[in-house]
Amino acid sequence: MRTLFIAIFIWTTAASAANPVLIKEFKVDGSVFSKVSVSVDSLTEGLQSNVIAEIQLQGDSLVWIGTGAGLSLLRDSVSAVTFTTGSSFTEGGATDYLPSGGISAIAAANDTLFVATATTSESNNPMGNGFVWSTNSTDTTITWSYFSQPTEGAADSLPPFAGKFFRALPVTVEEFNVTYDASISGNYIWIASWAGGLRRYDITNSSWGRVPLPKDNQTALNTCDTTEYEKVGEFTILEDFYLNPRNPSEGGNHNHKAFSVLAYSDTVWVGTANGINRGILGTKGCIDWKHYAFPTENLTGNFVVSLARQDWNGQRIIWAATVNADDPTETRGLSYTTNDGGTWLTTLLDKRVYNVTAYDSLVFAATSDGIWKSEDGKTWAKFKGINQAVPISVFHYDLDEILTSDMFSVAYDSRSYYPSHTLWIGSMDGLARSFNMDGSNWKIYRTNFDENEVYAYPNPFSPYVHNVLDGDGYVRFYTDIKESYVVNVDVYNFAMELVYSEDYDRRKNSGALKWNGRDSLGKLVSNGTYFVRLQYDSKSEWVSVILIK
Repeated sequence: MRTLFIAIFIWTTAASAANPVLIKEFKVDGSVFSKVSVSVDSLTEGLQSNVIAEIQLQGDSLVWIGTGAGLSLLRDSVSAVTFTTGSSFTEGGATDYLPSGGISAIAAANDTLFVATATTSESNNPMGNGFVWSTNSTDTTITWSYFSQPTEGAADSLPPFAGKFFRALPVTVEEFNVTYDASISGNYIWIASWAGGLRRYDITNSSWGRVPLPKDNQTALNTCDTTEYEKVGEFTILEDFYLNPRNPSEGGNHNHKAFSVLAYSDTVWVGTANGINRGILGTKGCIDWKHYAFPTENLTGNFVVSLARQDWNGQRIIWAATVNADDPTETRGLSYTTNDGGTWLTTLLDKRVYNVTAYDSLVFAATSDGIWKSEDGKTWAKFKGINQAVPISVFHYDLDEILTSDMFSVAYDSRSYYPSHTLWIGSMDGLARSFNMDGSNWKIYRTNFDENEVYAYPNPFSPYVHNVLDGDGYVRFYTDIKESYVVNVDVYNFAMELVYSEDYDRRKNSGALKWNGRDSLGKLVSNGTYFVRLQYDSKSEWVSVILIK
């Protein structure tokens, strides 16, 4: 999940910049790559978690789903499968399971898929937990290869780059070194690894390398210009440059903290904690950078959490979701350019945007306030709700809804597998697919539950914290209703006094089977234990709920 960690601490000792130590390219052995594979048909059914942070489309119908507890895959629009996780891996070796933890980034191109995982350390700090990637991810039998989160030795200070070198602070641990975004283009897999900075994997040479970005006070960094280098002994080193992702107060640069990346053709865009960088690749993989930052450029804010490309009406538009960083005059919202960074415009101001995507003239933003849609990039409208009403029989629907306003991811699906274009959204409360572009009906996917059990989730429940939608928090009731059109919900306090009653009509689009912790007069009830009777299919089921405000 893309969580912001503005205060970055890198537990390392820097080598002296005057006495650089050579870092050998981090190469991995892929010789065993083809020996281990996993059949998708053998995987566990269902989502691993209802927290959906990443959505990536691939091939004719595949939908890769990054959850808070692992990687899932939807192949047929009906049911999802989840990949097994483990903890023992060989660097660069093949594996039939994935690293444990949440999925922090997914990237796809043709038959290639890259997946980054993250977890927490023993000291409860965010930590990169390694990657897997595959070159046959569209097959029913997938071969994975594993890499740990790239780090350096404590004395390493001279990374190789494009046939030369540059000075850099070593990043020696996985803590705060989390990959939050990835992009595949040409021969490179690019990762924005936050405290680990911008890095790329050279597919041909099977090696990871660090990539220099402009310092906070630089508007450009030309690594393709030979006059920008100096000769130090046997090394040709980028002059007057030191890559340091520590805070400026510690001699570092916010622009060396990468958070989002978008690559295509000879271009790579990188969002950091100090704005946006546009790079043009040159000989041997060198890059000439332009750096755009608030307030010099008209960006909403300097903390760039998502990037997207839109091709429409002969224009290439680059979108950037930003949040405020250091400057109190920054704001949240979207920044965009129609001329490759020459000028920047802003829109959707004051909205906390997690993810943005575009198709043709349409732009969609996943925000803490729901899903927003625009047909011109200027005027926006919000979907009213994510509600499911899938017909089961005449006047009989499988009803459900997403019970949160926090939408983390969005993907537009124009593939012919579906009868019409569809929209995928990921939230704190599951995955959803639209049946139409006006958002009036959705199919919702969640983790599996035991149909033979009746239970409340979450339990204990707080109306201020859990499943908060439009100002109300809800507890959801899970049960298998086979016949009844109407479900009667009665809520009793510990003294068995009726405090709330509702007839839940499944013939109408009434949403999830839920209770918002209020009595029949609309007042929040007191803390305590409540007993809920659900009457349906000629039977009564009881479930207890602990409410804590």
